[in-house]
Amino acid sequence: MRRFKSWRSVGVAFVLVILSGVFASAQLAAGRQGGRQGGRQGGRGTGAVRASNAPAFFKVEWVRPPTQTGQVPVVQENVVDQNVEVKWYGAAAKHLLTSGTPGSESTPFSVWSGECDGPFAITFRQKNSLVDLSGLGRIRWIVKTSGFHVVRPVVKMADGTMLIGDRADSSVPMLAIREFAVSDVRWIKLDGTRIVTLNSGPSPNNEIWVPNPDLTKVDEVGFADLMPGSGHGTGGYIHLGTIEVFGKAVPRAATTASNR
Repeated sequence: MRRFKSWRSVGVAFVLVILSGVFASAQLAAGRQGGRQGGRQGGRGTGAVRASNAPAFFKVEWVRPPTQTGQVPVVQENVVDQNVEVKWYGAAAKHLLTSGTPGSESTPFSVWSGECDGPFAITFRQKNSLVDLSGLGRIRWIVKTSGFHVVRPVVKMADGTMLIGDRADSSVPMLAIREFAVSDVRWIKLDGTRIVTLNSGPSPNNEIWVPNPDLTKVDEVGFADLMPGSGHGTGGYIHLGTIEVFGKAVPRAATTASNR
């Protein structure tokens, strides 16, 4: 009798284990089905929806026009897409030079700051649209630096306010791709004439960060170097190749109408 009771207990336990496995499998299958349906329905179901990337807004590629030879100051004609306008800030900005060889993989055509004898900023403006860099907005550029020089992001808002970010990219040995989310950057006001940082107003602990800047209507996007270049040679400079900005286009006409 004892052996019979023991075998019966084992049998009951075995049946319970089987039933538990069947129930768990059914729940897992239901969860997967719900996730697939949620994804197909654009978030209306129970499944999580994967965030999409921000669309490409503009791309700055450098080209040498037929009128140029050698290493010369950068002009508007050096930008492939003529719907993207170049803006210079700071007296030293006009000393930014072309560099490299068109079509070369080892020394591609780019811009170089060695002759910039003071801090400067260069920005780019899409003729027909502002850009919304909030949320999923990001910047990708190709940089090479020497010394302690770094490339920092700069934005100019629709109201004319300029900001410079705490993101600092460098690559000493070679031109390298760097990419970052704009939402990860903290910003400081920038004087567009002297290219120096400014206080954003009274704040605790003498902090100068701009609190919650509105990046939904950005007029210009670019870069800055806050150190003077050391001249020709391998002292201190930045090289900058392709620049890509990803964000949502905001038509300028709509923006103008909303500000009336």
